[in-house]
Amino acid sequence: MEPFKVIIVEDVKLELKGTEEIFRTDIPEATIIGTAQNESELWPLMRAEQPDLLLLDLGLGGSTTIGVDICRQVRHNYPKTKVLIFTGEILNERLWVDVLQAGADGIILKTGELLTRNDVRLVMDGRRLVFNQPILEKIVARFKKSVVSETRRTDAVIDYDIDEYDERFLRHLALGYTKDMIAALKGMPFGVKSLEKRQVDLVNRLFPQNERIGVNATRLVVKALQLHIIDLERLEPDEE
Repeated sequence: MEPFKVIIVEDVKLELKGTEEIFRTDIPEATIIGTAQNESELWPLMRAEQPDLLLLDLGLGGSTTIGVDICRQVRHNYPKTKVLIFTGEILNERLWVDVLQAGADGIILKTGELLTRNDVRLVMDGRRLVFNQPILEKIVARFKKSVVSETRRTDAVIDYDIDEYDERFLRHLALGYTKDMIAALKGMPFGVKSLEKRQVDLVNRLFPQNERIGVNATRLVVKALQLHIIDLERLEPDEE
């Protein structure tokens, strides 16, 4: 690994000392040219000498959004500086997505193996999406869940002969649309009476014969959710 310059942004003094020690003992190629506890301390450092790497904590001064804003500004104003997040926000998955969208090169959670020489080497070598083991485990778990959910949905669509209009009809019923509102959707080529027939047909397909009596739109939607024909996490309306 070639010598490089780093600025560390960390608002907890004890954690800052620990991070500096990691660099001193494990990553001697790094020269720490500055440390900052907040945004106002960071920008003068950046203007004085642009670092090759910014090691950035996200939760600064009790705020979880400042780190994301800093990352976005660094990516825009200092595009050659690599940004590696080193954060204790171990449960805030939305924050991880926000900072990746802001241009971070990777995220290291302050748990498990913490920051390693290999993590830093990968970032400095130009690797994007560098994560340590704790965050990788969470990403893989979400990936597995997503694949299983999509597989169940695909199987249900085939098993119950669900077409595009069935899915759209069920999805909008789940969102609280009336049949009049669904019939008025752009690209929905059915009137209210046709949708009523479609609802009866769906009941016949999704319910055993002895359970079909008295099934209303609400029960039909619940059944579609149980069978994974529609996904509760992907309930979004079409353009009207």
